Order: sequence, then C-alpha cells, then structure tokens
Amino acid sequence: MTSNDPVLLKTDIPYLKLHNKGKVREIFEIDDNLLLVATDRISAFDYILPNGIPHKGKVLTLMSEFWFKLTRELTENHLITMNIDEIDKIAKEDKDLLRGRSMLVKKVEVIPVECIVRGYLAGSGWKEYKENGTVCKINLPDNLKESGKLPEPIFTPSTKAESGHDENISFEEAVKITGRELAEEIRQKSIAIYKKASEYALTKGIIISDTKFEWGKYGDKVILIDEVLTPDSSRFWPLESYSPGKSQPSFDKQFVRDHLEKSGWDKQCAPPSLPEDVIRITSEKYLEAYAKLTGEEMVK
Repeated sequence: MTSNDPVLLKTDIPYLKLHNKGKVREIFEIDDNLLLVATDRISAFDYILPNGIPHKGKVLTLMSEFWFKLTRELTENHLITMNIDEIDKIAKEDKDLLRGRSMLVKKVEVIPVECIVRGYLAGSGWKEYKENGTVCKINLPDNLKESGKLPEPIFTPSTKAESGHDENISFEEAVKITGRELAEEIRQKSIAIYKKASEYALTKGIIISDTKFEWGKYGDKVILIDEVLTPDSSRFWPLESYSPGKSQPSFDKQFVRDHLEKSGWDKQCAPPSLPEDVIRITSEKYLEAYAKLTGEEMVK
C-alpha cells in the first residue's frame, strides 16, 4: 500500500456524543461506555501534522488489543470489544470506516499520572543523566552509555498535560497527586507489564526501550486503559542493529521527528507537510512493528 491510499484524519459520527478529542483519538459516548476511534493523524513536538500516516490508526488499535490479551493475567483492562458489528448504536454505513480502528471500552476515572517505564537510557532520560547522573531524580550508576540497558527498569512518572508538554516528576510527587497506596500499585503494575512485554518482544527481534501506560479506577479496581505498547507510546528498536553508545533506529515516529528537526521548521508555527517518502517509510515502520510483534501481517 502506498501513501496515496486514503487516510482517516477525522471521524464524523453526529448521532454519538463526542466525549473528548486527542491528538490521534476521537472518543464518543455509547451508553455508559466509550468508543475510542484511532485516526491516522500523527503528532510531533505537540503539533498535529497536516498529513496522516496510512494504516496508523489500525496499527495502534490492533496492537493494543494484542497486548491487552497478552497482559490479562497481570491486570484487568478497559477493553470490552473490538467487534464493531456487536455495537448496535453504530449505523451500518459507518461500520466499515470504524472497523479495526475502534475499541468499545469501559468509562473510568482516569488517574492523572502518566506511567512511564524505562529499561534503556534514551531521550529526555539520557539528557538528564548526562547532566546530573539521574533520571527523574533517580540516581543511576556512573558511566552508562546512551541507549544502554539499565540495571533494572525504572518508573519515571510524568504529569498528564491537557495541552503542551507533560512534565517529568519524581515518584514522591506522583504520591502527592494520587496518594501513596495508589502510586505504589500503578508503579508495581507498570513495571510488571513492561518486563513481560519487553521479554516477549526480544523473542520477536524488538527492544522496547521505554513505554507509557495509563491507568483508571473502575469501581474499586485499578485497570489498564488507553493504548498499550504501541509505536506512539513506546520506543521500539530493532534488536539486530542494537549498538549502545548512540541513538538507535526505531519503529516509532522518531523518523518523523528527525525529518522535522532537519527541515528548518521553527516549531513555533503550523508544521510543514511531510514528503511522500517520509509518509511511506513511517507507515512501513508501523506495519513492520505490528507484524514482528504479533506474527501477523495486517489485513489492509
């Protein structure tokens, strides 16, 4: 499939109430539940780019479904069904458009902390480590390399910003937001899921450098929500070319960020359109990550 294939940049379902709209997802209310629709939009540096990436929304949704199933023994999650034909509130003419990119999920009370787990030293973590020898104020051993594996995965929460940048915070600052018991629970569960997922991914030739989880309260239970272990919420590196001491090639949207960094765009105004080859290669990276991790080619 080429970048000329149709992409979905927005959904229009006038008979459903719009609950929220994010950079990639549009969320609608269906009775007491929510319909999460992943478009093909892509964001970088807090801007939504003018181009969509073919198949991206389906990769995010189907990969999340895969990980929800794989981690069920560790935690409950919010997924009710991916089968769009089971949802009678959706009109027949909209079902093909939504199929593969939509999840019916439980409506929860969102816990206002982004739960980031890092197994390797990259991104803002590497930047902080070079300056202070810490990541999110966690002291780390001396002489670690960029992209090097950490002795143990670390939990580095951040704030959930409605707009603008999320900000890294210490665990104790997360405790102030959620209370100690809840902070301990989401830390323990986030690390456990990361460990299971990263061990599995290695068998498929992918390193999960770091990832972000979101949690919600459903009654008296804490359950996993949003998307899980996708190229949008994680850094995926190919194992075969892994070489610590420098930045790594990746299966996520780092390729787009790198292009924008070199483009001369000042990040203060509307972002430029992406060239055809950047769109095509980014789509291929998302599809390749999906195929490697799930063992299945996506039906496009």
